[in-house]
Amino acid sequence: MKWAVVVCAMVALSECFIQVPLEKGKSAREYLEEQGLWDQYRLKYPYNPSAKFDQRFAVGNEAMTNDADLSYYGIISIGTPPQSFKVIFDTGSSNLWVPSIYCNTAACNNHKKFNPGASSTYRNNGGALSIRYGTGSMTGILGYDTVTVGGLPVTNQIFGLSESEAPFMQYMRADGILGLAYPRLSASGATPVFDNMMQEGLVNQDLFSVYLSSNAHQGSVVTFGGIDPNHYSGAISWIPLSNELYWQITVDSVTVNGQVVACQGGCQAIVDTGTSLIVGPQSSISNINQMVGATSQNGDVNLCSLYMVNCNSISQMPDVTFHIHGQEFTIPGSAYVRQSQYYGCRTGFGNGGDSLWILGDVFIRQYYSIFNRAQNMVGLAKAR
Repeated sequence: MKWAVVVCAMVALSECFIQVPLEKGKSAREYLEEQGLWDQYRLKYPYNPSAKFDQRFAVGNEAMTNDADLSYYGIISIGTPPQSFKVIFDTGSSNLWVPSIYCNTAACNNHKKFNPGASSTYRNNGGALSIRYGTGSMTGILGYDTVTVGGLPVTNQIFGLSESEAPFMQYMRADGILGLAYPRLSASGATPVFDNMMQEGLVNQDLFSVYLSSNAHQGSVVTFGGIDPNHYSGAISWIPLSNELYWQITVDSVTVNGQVVACQGGCQAIVDTGTSLIVGPQSSISNINQMVGATSQNGDVNLCSLYMVNCNSISQMPDVTFHIHGQEFTIPGSAYVRQSQYYGCRTGFGNGGDSLWILGDVFIRQYYSIFNRAQNMVGLAKAR
């Protein structure tokens, strides 16, 4: 499998871990901008990233939203013989699901579909799966099969086969989602893939790590069962979880030029590979964007606002620093500003409309992130 990499430490060949390369493809936003459809799309399907973490859907129904900037995906396979799918490795959810031949919505017809009849190891579960979106839903059935991740065969893995999907999924490059949060979050009580990896003894350590390369198209990787020193420099800061449901931690404050602009007195944040931006409450995000010189595209502040900056001033823009567990995690202007040939330069700080913060890909690209299930901690180190 060209998309599976086994890495072994020089000191002991038994200390191996599995890496799944991530490809950074064109995002839904980029596709829609090229087609001249972005303004119409974002008004029709408003972006509410915090809906994904609505506690009302923490067990049973799992909330998601239409993040048009998601662009990282890796390849897994399901069944015997294997059927390959591009999936988002999402630390903000817990279910695995892919499109199926039972689905004929526009979103499914634009992606690969799993055919259970073509797999000799498939077993029907008989249960239903419903995953709630901010602007629609994914519904389907549950089944069991061998799911191969980075060459690791996870046998009898429960997963969702979609029968319908929200319309915005048709613009995403990924076929489905592989959730990496805690089992308590999982819809329909389905055991997450990584939990089965641990139970079956497929990983040396009960942790996985994520590196999102600054390179536009290659170098990003998810590592199962280990920490790859090639992807970070300096010491790892270990941060205890404040809630073992998501990968949730406490942020002490957020500063710009030494001035506290958000999270005064502390706030809660989720480290989430399935969110593209750094997201926070509207007032806090507005403060940060104002301090870095950004203005709302529409002159108002709402969940759909794009905060724009002068593309020529990026090098002079101040750092934004997150103070977490006694350590400083700094995001420079070059990391939090994204440039579009159609819409100019905008910041990676988005309104969430909630008290909860989300440290998405803008943050993770700067800090190699380790998700430690054995000790219920997140490790952060400066990404190379």
